[in-house]
Amino acid sequence: MFLLRAAAGEQLPTGTELHLRLTDPVGSATSKWKDPVHAVVIAPLVSGDRTLVAAGTEVTGEVREVLASAATGNDSKQAKIRLVFFRLNALPISAKLTSVDNARETVDSEGRIIGIDPSKTLSSEADRGIDKLSERFGSFGSILEAAKSAIVKPTDPEITYPAGVEFSITLLKPVTLPAAFLAAASRSAPHLSSFNEADLQRMVADQPIRANAAKPPKPSDLTNMILIGSQDNIEAAFTKAGWTAAAALNEKSKLETARAIIEDRGYKEGPVSVLYLDGRPPDLALEKANDTFDKRHHLRIWRRPGTFNGLPIWIVTATHDTAIQFSEADHTFIHKIDPNIDAERAKVASDLLFTGAVHSIALVERTNLPQNPTNATGDPLVTDGRIAVLEID
Repeated sequence: MFLLRAAAGEQLPTGTELHLRLTDPVGSATSKWKDPVHAVVIAPLVSGDRTLVAAGTEVTGEVREVLASAATGNDSKQAKIRLVFFRLNALPISAKLTSVDNARETVDSEGRIIGIDPSKTLSSEADRGIDKLSERFGSFGSILEAAKSAIVKPTDPEITYPAGVEFSITLLKPVTLPAAFLAAASRSAPHLSSFNEADLQRMVADQPIRANAAKPPKPSDLTNMILIGSQDNIEAAFTKAGWTAAAALNEKSKLETARAIIEDRGYKEGPVSVLYLDGRPPDLALEKANDTFDKRHHLRIWRRPGTFNGLPIWIVTATHDTAIQFSEADHTFIHKIDPNIDAERAKVASDLLFTGAVHSIALVERTNLPQNPTNATGDPLVTDGRIAVLEID
């Protein structure tokens, strides 16, 4: 799903991006200089019909700089950690980290991960407000402090990435791929079956184009994937790929969401708003998050009538939340999404391919999409109109 155009099909040029998943944890308070770092490629690089770098290829690096967070009075120091990568399997490379998926941290031009400022978190601002009240009203401030402590925890400003966190690196020099490396990549590439084209086109034509919001009633997310398979197999594939079921939207999950925002941390089971397809809520809602509630990959899945190749049909809306903001119109916090929903379609497909659970895959043209669509909160939806179809074993 990620396409690389490579000169002569045998060289990765400077600037080539590789999408990786950590297999070792790293952290500003736990890692040390020269600690080894290991990861695997999670999205294959292809040129035409050739696989140049297969999913699962090992990437090796090390910690070259690390600094824990520190706060003293009004002075605060942000955590930092720099990872460099120098092996693609046994092949020497020179690469730097360029982004961390769904992270609250930023990455500078040198590939250094920069932690959040501990003095500027919501919990720190709340502490300063309580201190001012204590100065003016004595014991009232202590009461508020006790109440706050019972509800929220102080924000942890350290960079803490467990195994499974995903990130991207960029090559700083071109890499020539030897014949043996290319042969191994070809052997590692999944060998997928083809769909019957006529049957596939008919099945896709029968599926709805978009889901709808209920309050207020508006057209919303476009459907951009179809999954063919049993519910058990689909859930098992997503679990293996690191996805988590979203919590039901209720008072308990709303409180936990508020705490995650205040504490500036992740909430991997965070609830998603309910959309409807043919008047029905999703049968499954899944997400993949990191260390902030602001950003996450998420999708909603509905069971459709009938079968295809004798297996159940499921239709999906997949989008990537990239920020959270307060909506004056809706009087609540809402997520903003990446308009390029095709990138999320590719992300989900790559995740499932990585698990080895995909039997067949296709991208199917659709011609009946609305012009210049937006979701229910007004974010544009930019797409080539195709829908990805994956059969899951």
